[in-house]
Amino acid sequence: MLILLPPSEGKAKPETSEPMDLGSLVFAEELGERREQLLDLFDPGLREAPAAPAGQVYTGVLFQRLQLPRLAAKARRRVLIASALWGFVRPDDRIPHYRLPPKTRLEGIGAPAAYWRPALAEALPDADGELIVDMRSGAYSSFWKPTRATLLAVRAFTEQNGERKAVSHMAKAVRGDVARALLKAEKAPGGPKDAARLARSAGFTVELGEGNLDVIV
Repeated sequence: MLILLPPSEGKAKPETSEPMDLGSLVFAEELGERREQLLDLFDPGLREAPAAPAGQVYTGVLFQRLQLPRLAAKARRRVLIASALWGFVRPDDRIPHYRLPPKTRLEGIGAPAAYWRPALAEALPDADGELIVDMRSGAYSSFWKPTRATLLAVRAFTEQNGERKAVSHMAKAVRGDVARALLKAEKAPGGPKDAARLARSAGFTVELGEGNLDVIV
C-alpha cells in the first residue's frame, strides 16, 4: 500500500536548521533536474533556507490529524506527499518553508501539473496488484495517476434524510484520520476491500465503490 497526500497551505517555518539536500529527496534521479529548474525560476534562495522533515513542515488539518512524526518509520515510508515545487516528497525528506499553489503558472514552465506529469509517470511505482490510496485534492490528483496499480480515492460525505452531500470543510480531517488508521494497521491493506474493512474496524462508516472509499460523517 502507498498513500498519496496533498501538501498543506499551512506550513511551519524552520528557523535554524541546515538547508535541504536536493539529492536526498525521494526520486532524486528521476525528478532532480526538474526540481533544479523549478527552483531556479521560483526562488533559488530556498536552496540555502533552513529545512525540516516534510511531515513537520506541513501543518494543515490533515497533517494535524495524521500526526506523521508519531508514526513508525516503516509506516511513514508508505506515504508520499504531492507538491507543486518538489513533485512528491516523503515525510522524512527535509524541505524548507515555501508557498507555491498548484495552479501557479511560471514563465517557461506553465502549469505545475503539466510540468510534472511526464517525470512522475516515470518515477512513481505503478505495478499490477499495488494499492494506492489517494487522499489528494483535485488540483494535485491531476499531477499523476497510475495506469496499472489500483487507485482508491477517499471521499467524505454527510447524509441526512437519505440525501448524501460531499463535504469540503471536514474532508481534510476525515482523510487524515483514515490515513492514520490504515498506516497503524498491523498488516497493510492489500486491496480496496481490506482498506474498507480496516476503516470500519477503526469506527468509520464507509462504502466501497468503483475506485472510491466513501466515508459518511
